[in-house]
Amino acid sequence: MSLEVRELRVEIDGAAVVDGVSFEVPDGARVGLIGESGSGKSMTALALMGLEPDGAEVTGSILWNGRELVGLPDRERAALRGADMGMVFQEPRTALNPIRTVGRQMAEAARIHGRLSRGDARALAVELAERVRLPDPGAIVGRHPHALSGGQRQRVAIAAALAAEPRLLIADEPTTALDVTIQAEILDLLLALTRDTEMGMLFITHDLAVLSRVAERGVVLERGRVVERAPVAELLSAPAHPVTQGLLRDAKATLWRREGGQL
Repeated sequence: MSLEVRELRVEIDGAAVVDGVSFEVPDGARVGLIGESGSGKSMTALALMGLEPDGAEVTGSILWNGRELVGLPDRERAALRGADMGMVFQEPRTALNPIRTVGRQMAEAARIHGRLSRGDARALAVELAERVRLPDPGAIVGRHPHALSGGQRQRVAIAAALAAEPRLLIADEPTTALDVTIQAEILDLLLALTRDTEMGMLFITHDLAVLSRVAERGVVLERGRVVERAPVAELLSAPAHPVTQGLLRDAKATLWRREGGQL
């Protein structure tokens, strides 16, 4: 079992934004955290990475390969980021540094954890660009984020998260800002990458239709608490909780609109 989360609680200014959340992500598994805006799913992801806001109090247990992360000193926690756990954020435009080339950013985690030379780092960036299916990898690594499309920027962000070969990828709504066609390409890419490397993935979304493309099991959150957990196929066919039922209605409505009013 790579990741075990038990009774995770995150308090900000005395209010619990994550309240007793528990789930597991076994080696190579693809698990989804799903819920409406404000359900606590993104804050859960930040707490797992040790990136919760200043002043937030995190309690409970986060076991990574049996090692307790809650209360771990910042320096030791930072050593795990990138090397053991990688994260892809929702909006690559803000996640990427606008004044650094995308190649430098793709290889940054590997340079930090692996002490690569500049030449080796560039070669790794080209290799990563190929891996995430960016066009003309040799040229694109020398460009800056503003010169890339939204879908290309998200591929750069995925490559950066994979640079140090983590065993767990946390993807926080990575397709929300993309159009439908590019969204499907990114989801297919994430699925292929996790299958090829046997890397675990925690995928965070508000869209049950999106979740069904990449995850095997789903954990549904409402107001910081788990209200349902089941295989994704079961969440789609027989959702038990009203929140999940509402998410399914929303997913069907979205598909109906995409199909021009015909399902």
